[in-house]
Amino acid sequence: MKPETIETSGIRLRLVRDDDAADIENACDDAEIRRFLPSLPQPYTRDDALRFIRAATDEAWATGGANYAIADPATDRLLGTIGVHHVDTDRAQGEIGYWVAPWARGKGLATTATKVLAAHAFTDGFDRLELLTAWENPKSIRVALSAGFKPEGARRGAARNADGSRREVVVFARLVGDPDEPVARLLPDLPGGALSDGVLTLRPLGPGDADFYFDLLSTPDIIASHVPPVAPDREEVQLRCDRAETRWLLGERVDLVMVDAATGAPAGDIGLYYQEPMTGQAMIGYCVQPAFRGRGFARRASVLLGRWAFDNTGIARLIAGTNPSNAGSQRVLEAAGFLREGYQRSRLPGIAGGRIDDVLWAVLPGDLRETS
Repeated sequence: MKPETIETSGIRLRLVRDDDAADIENACDDAEIRRFLPSLPQPYTRDDALRFIRAATDEAWATGGANYAIADPATDRLLGTIGVHHVDTDRAQGEIGYWVAPWARGKGLATTATKVLAAHAFTDGFDRLELLTAWENPKSIRVALSAGFKPEGARRGAARNADGSRREVVVFARLVGDPDEPVARLLPDLPGGALSDGVLTLRPLGPGDADFYFDLLSTPDIIASHVPPVAPDREEVQLRCDRAETRWLLGERVDLVMVDAATGAPAGDIGLYYQEPMTGQAMIGYCVQPAFRGRGFARRASVLLGRWAFDNTGIARLIAGTNPSNAGSQRVLEAAGFLREGYQRSRLPGIAGGRIDDVLWAVLPGDLRETS
């Protein structure tokens, strides 16, 4: 690629310069940037910034890639960096990477810069561009989707942590003929960020919920109803909380915390698992802490989530399963409008290697009942 200034769509991509060193130094000491770029020196000094400007920039251009400053068109101040790296000339492909300084976030700069650089790279001979991001970095995943990069799965051990261990990354890619439009999501965000009927609120599960979630999933009768019926460890629970938003963005599942609207206390969880997009069928599952049972929270949550799914996604049918002996959960589903549709023998793994039967329930849009 040619080292030239690109100015369009209210953004400027220009070469990094020595006078950017102070801004690069300040940005690269930001905790979020260090978290997702663990190879950066810590602490990050002015000399590190100058080495990046001179050595890393030269290397990018010499290998057929690019390294740009994302700059404010009005002041020319550096707001971040973006480049094309890991170029494979035989395959006419490369990898886009970027960061945005703390003082410039929340303005869509990463998305705009990614779209601009991708268009420039395609006109310069690239046929395929990849974007790799951590599972725990939903902001970057939103950028990838907004810039037209389609998810292609996960790549195990593709990135290195600061301690030398390796981690899995999510892979996105755009081809030269792909439209310059956001990738359509199977599961959109909640309107206003939550669902509520005045008694119960459903909000997305997040990294800060790990303690509550671990306690919830360690409840004996909840463990027994899990698939498989094994208590998760604390690390696994934290990982699930950290990756919940990403799995939502990828259209795999929705994980929500039930919150008592009167007190703000977390009371349980409900999940939607989009297992069959081709047929428009998804499954729900829920559990409630013992202290909050008997208040209709599971029924309310099922109706709230069901209405959102039917009104905002391509889901046309929701299913749920219950242990034949779980009369409480069966009453919840009946009260929400679900109909019993079948009995599946030895469908699920049970305790100590056994198998248990599963009662199949389903609801269609017109079947859901009011939550009052």
